[in-house]
Amino acid sequence: MTQPPSNQPPGFGAPNPNPDPNQGPNQGVPPMPPAPPQAPQTPPPAAPGPYGQQPQPGYGYPQQPPAPGYGYPQGPGAQQPGPYGQQPGPYGQQPGPYGQQPGPYGGYPTQPPYPAAPTPPGGGGPFKGKPGVIVAAAVAALLVVGAGTWFAVSGGDDEKEPVAQPTATSATPKPSDSVDQGNGSGDGRNSEDDLNAGRKPGEAKVNWLLKNNVDLPRNGADVFGPWIVGDVVVKGMYKSLDGYSLGDGSVKWHLDLPFELCTTAPEPTADGSFVIGVNDSAGDRAKCTELQKIDLKTGKVGWKKSIPKGTGFSSLSDITLAISGNTVTAAGTGNSYGYSLADGHQLFTGPTSGCKPYAFAGGAKLVSAASCPTSDYKNKQEQISEVDPNTGKPRWTFKLQPNWEVDKIYSVNPLVVSAQQRDEKKWTVFAVTPTGKLRSQIQGGTDKYAPNCGGAFVVFGRNLQGCTGVAADANTFYMATESDNYRTANAVVAFDLNTGKSKWRAAAPAERTITPLRMEGSDVLLYMDASYDAGGAVATLAPTGGAPKIVLQHPASTAEIENTFYDPGFAYGNGTFVVTSGRVSASNDKEEKEVKTMMAFSK
Repeated sequence: MTQPPSNQPPGFGAPNPNPDPNQGPNQGVPPMPPAPPQAPQTPPPAAPGPYGQQPQPGYGYPQQPPAPGYGYPQGPGAQQPGPYGQQPGPYGQQPGPYGQQPGPYGGYPTQPPYPAAPTPPGGGGPFKGKPGVIVAAAVAALLVVGAGTWFAVSGGDDEKEPVAQPTATSATPKPSDSVDQGNGSGDGRNSEDDLNAGRKPGEAKVNWLLKNNVDLPRNGADVFGPWIVGDVVVKGMYKSLDGYSLGDGSVKWHLDLPFELCTTAPEPTADGSFVIGVNDSAGDRAKCTELQKIDLKTGKVGWKKSIPKGTGFSSLSDITLAISGNTVTAAGTGNSYGYSLADGHQLFTGPTSGCKPYAFAGGAKLVSAASCPTSDYKNKQEQISEVDPNTGKPRWTFKLQPNWEVDKIYSVNPLVVSAQQRDEKKWTVFAVTPTGKLRSQIQGGTDKYAPNCGGAFVVFGRNLQGCTGVAADANTFYMATESDNYRTANAVVAFDLNTGKSKWRAAAPAERTITPLRMEGSDVLLYMDASYDAGGAVATLAPTGGAPKIVLQHPASTAEIENTFYDPGFAYGNGTFVVTSGRVSASNDKEEKEVKTMMAFSK
């Protein structure tokens, strides 16, 4: 192997010590601390890497010899693996078992010696920085009586089995009054309701703005979505899901849930098939065990399935869902199941011994992350596998080196994985071939990166998908850098998946932040955040780099509103861009009803 061209490790740069908390996709998240001054600048000669090829025996996996150099890429120009062993990565700042912490690359302060919950994405909620167990108990305990529609129950074992039905009720959320579409001749906004009054030539129109009118628990609730299916955009929150017209925001359908929405698949199928998880009761003993299929185009409910409750330590784990082909998986610590998306019948269950999958990533392929038994609980062993969606059996297995954990799956096809060592404060990103061999290790250089993997709080379980700030095509991985400080532009860096080396970087316009959302054909689809005097925008980035090309420029007159969506979620389809708040919470009922939860833009 050749040495790095300088004594600066070629791994990912230390997080910016003083980012602006209101800048970019991680807005409102506390900054990371600077790297420890004693962090060495050159790697030790024998630092083990996170990768290996040998599978765990005993679960029927095909055998593979270990790759030389602990799985690091070999050959001319290959980088020394050391920097990932010494780079003071961000994962050491979140030592708890919570796999759904937003953004692994900058955005979390040094944690206390006990596991701490992720910062609530609702803007200073009551549990900021509190231990996760307290949060979980408080969330269950603070359920309050709704406006005649919902009620709190004891949470005992004799709860009535919940059945979801699409309904239209007086509690159905409504969009704001229809807005003036404007003709580009306005000279400024006249009122908050006349959102297009100040629209300038070439700017998109605001289709509609939705304020919250869901009666929420005292501590608020996470927002799930948005998802666009055809001409409908869907979001879920607390005990309901709603489908809205992309064009005018009118309610297409409303679905009341008997108990709280607790998890969802990351994305629906192309035809709108979707699966959610609903709590089995409203008490503090509620478990996220009730699966419900829904057609997101119509709100029509399909099959319902109760998954077995975990026992022992696994009983503490929340489930996460993934969809691949005709299979939906439900997985948590020590438990995993596969069900037919068509009718809900069980296709497979995870092994009772050996390596046990704890989470799946879905889409074009189904990938599992599994934990393997070791003789010493302090020495963790994990592996990833591509599995057959119909049987759950692995097609190949890639075993990580001891004490490396799968953190996120940035892409399933091609397979790009984020891994970490929490205790050792190490982090890496690597690509795997379609046959389960190490393809490359991403060589991040000295940049700071800003994938945002925020979302609903998950106890012990791990959501592998749902990150923005990353995208991948067949041969290239794209990742956004972190802005150094307020009103400083960031960039998107393109990495060659065959070598791990950077190919080019594309800078955002001055004082703006760009966030990759996904691929749009051969281009990278970006969201450009709003600033104080400029609206956000949808843009694309060519596979050869260059300047972002604006597809949809949001009006400057509504930039202030666009900037108020905390920990936002994004969706783009049918020429319409939708932004949602990631969480809704307020200090009183009056303020709760004024929280803006969703906004749509189009040409």
